[in-house]
Amino acid sequence: MITGYSSNGNEWTILFDGQKVNGLRGYKQQSFPKDNWSIENGTLKTIPPTGIDLISEEIYKDFELELEWKVSPAGNSGIFYFATEDGDWIWQSALEMQVLDDEGHPDRNNNFPKRTAGSLYDLIGKGIKEKKYNPAGEWNHVRIVCKNYVVQHWLNGGKVLEYVYGSDEFKNLIANSKFATMPYFAKARAGHIGLQHHGEEVWYRNVRIRKL
Repeated sequence: MITGYSSNGNEWTILFDGQKVNGLRGYKQQSFPKDNWSIENGTLKTIPPTGIDLISEEIYKDFELELEWKVSPAGNSGIFYFATEDGDWIWQSALEMQVLDDEGHPDRNNNFPKRTAGSLYDLIGKGIKEKKYNPAGEWNHVRIVCKNYVVQHWLNGGKVLEYVYGSDEFKNLIANSKFATMPYFAKARAGHIGLQHHGEEVWYRNVRIRKL
């Protein structure tokens, strides 16, 4: 099992340091989508109303991802991992840690609590009800840790869920979800990291990752 702060000593790769973006590009694009994302007051911010998701240039299997996010009222976004560029959209292949205004966005009422902040979107909400969560306009700190396909979601210092990627239990969750008919979903054994542009305002900062 992974511990809360496991690492093999690998150095962090800074994907966004408040001034520049490093190692991120548009989904199915070769460059960073400057018309859809901006750097504003030390944050990486979406430009509404429509946009392009971001994806890491590098592929990760065992990793620790750390960042902070905040959303506008009724805001919605997501942090993707094990993503490929098969399909038309990143969510057709990737797992998603939900980023949401839990009080103001209607998605929280659909399949509760599997679509609330910190959840494995539409699949796992265990532990979410007891999470430490800051509302719209305030920062939330996130860690996603994956080691030997054991995955943990952390929100504001607390572990909110853990699962084994590719296990029979995990496959059963997919079989009983909206992803069941998606041929590329959760098939990759390693993949890209992604940040979703859902159309609302969302801010990210201190985005970094290291291999474990």
